[in-house]
Amino acid sequence: MTADGGLDFLLDLPRPANLSDGDALALEDGRLVEVRAADEELIEITAGTPLRLAKIAWHLGNRHTPAEVTEDAIYVVPDHVLVEMVRGLGGSTKPVKRPFRPEQGAYHGHDHG
Repeated sequence: MTADGGLDFLLDLPRPANLSDGDALALEDGRLVEVRAADEELIEITAGTPLRLAKIAWHLGNRHTPAEVTEDAIYVVPDHVLVEMVRGLGGSTKPVKRPFRPEQGAYHGHDHG
C-alpha cells in the first residue's frame, strides 16, 4: 500500500480486521500510519424534524442497512429502494461524496468464544 505521504508499506494482517477512520497501523519500525476513510458516493438523508429523522432511522435499522448517523443527517450507500422509502416517509435525499463511517452496531467486537 502507499500512504498519502508516499510511504510504501505491506499490510499483512494475521487475521481479518475491521479498520476504522482514525485507527493507526503500527509498522515494524515503530512508525504509525493513520487509517483514513476515503470519499465514497453516498446518499444523505435529512428530515424536517428530529422525530421524522428518528423514524426514518428506525426503518433503515429494520432493514439492517449500514448507516452513519449524525446530528442532522443519516448517510447510506446509494440504493434506489431506500431513497424511495425515505421519500415516502417524508424525508429528503441527495447524493454526496464523503467518507463513510457507519455505526458498528451494539455487538461489534463481541466474542462468542
